[in-house]
Amino acid sequence: MRVMAKSKSNKTGSGGSTIALNKKARHDYHIEERFEAGLALEGWEVKSLRAGKVQLTESYVIVKDGEAFLFGCLITPLLTASTHIHPDPTRTRKLLLHREELDKLIGAVERKGYALIPLAMYWKRGRAKLEIGLAKGKKAHDKRAAIKERDWAREKQRIMKSGAR
Repeated sequence: MRVMAKSKSNKTGSGGSTIALNKKARHDYHIEERFEAGLALEGWEVKSLRAGKVQLTESYVIVKDGEAFLFGCLITPLLTASTHIHPDPTRTRKLLLHREELDKLIGAVERKGYALIPLAMYWKRGRAKLEIGLAKGKKAHDKRAAIKERDWAREKQRIMKSGAR
């Protein structure tokens, strides 16, 4: 009798399980382009990510000295963290990007006035990845128009659903 090895469902690398989403970013910004970055993490941070103890809402990305850093991301340490480690929940974390991507981001931020916003954090092939959005801020009237449009689409679905009966 032959025993076949389990095949990994994520061999192509298309996505993975989501750790955290930044829904507020899509409301506050027009996202022009998306990038995937790796994260330089400590061991206790990875354990906390696996437990889902992360918040991206108040975080942002800064490019400094040709490197990208994630500021303001709150990773709550687990109670079972080691006693000899003093975890800093909001420490600055380095993002791992290719040089061409970094150059493109630096140009967009410095010359065109874009912002770098973390959109989602997820697992990909056992590694934590961060989706960064190259974004422009929305004005208040843009936000109101988006809400109105979303409400109308929802109402239209209700009308269509009730009309079909």
